Amino acid sequence: MSTRAARAWQRMLSGRRLDLLDPSPLDVEISDIAHGLARVARWNGQTRGDHAFSVAQHCLVVEEIFRRCNEPCTAEALQMTLLHDAPEYVIGDMISPFKSVVGGDYKAVEQRLEAAVHLRFGLPPHPSRELKALIKKADTIAAFFEATELAGFSVAEARKFFGQPRGITCDMLPIEPMPATEAQQRFLDRFHEIEAERAADKRASKAS
Repeated sequence: MSTRAARAWQRMLSGRRLDLLDPSPLDVEISDIAHGLARVARWNGQTRGDHAFSVAQHCLVVEEIFRRCNEPCTAEALQMTLLHDAPEYVIGDMISPFKSVVGGDYKAVEQRLEAAVHLRFGLPPHPSRELKALIKKADTIAAFFEATELAGFSVAEARKFFGQPRGITCDMLPIEPMPATEAQQRFLDRFHEIEAERAADKRASKAS
């Protein structure tokens, strides 16, 4: 009988080797996150269009909603919003009904990955309770539009699960499914835009 230990790490295209159970911030690269999220489908791939609606594109939609609903807000808050589903570049996008079945083990892995990602980019390990609630609100609004525009839900059905969005309309959002390479690049571009804002905020803070 083999006594070889089970492999608990993932090799990334950057060359990094990420331990899934004890992830180190040193093994996290934004290029790997963008590549992975752009190839993970929301709604288990059950969406309309020629391309899957990716988690990378979903993150862009949520960040857009968050920014519109919470102006003015800090660049740090925007970055944590953009990265709110970053662990899924490793563990995939498990739909909510199944998450509730799997329970605490999945959540624990997700939390460790979130902390590693945040620390890699100089963010707090986890958002504050208040920020987490605001991100969740933006995420729920995004889910409503994804459900009705892409995933075959009626408006009435989506309202029951996600509520009725106020102040945000579908035409404000990049909801049309993109090719993976486009979603990947847009995610990277937005990440670097926010990083530039964070750097400017730090310089301004030091100068004051």
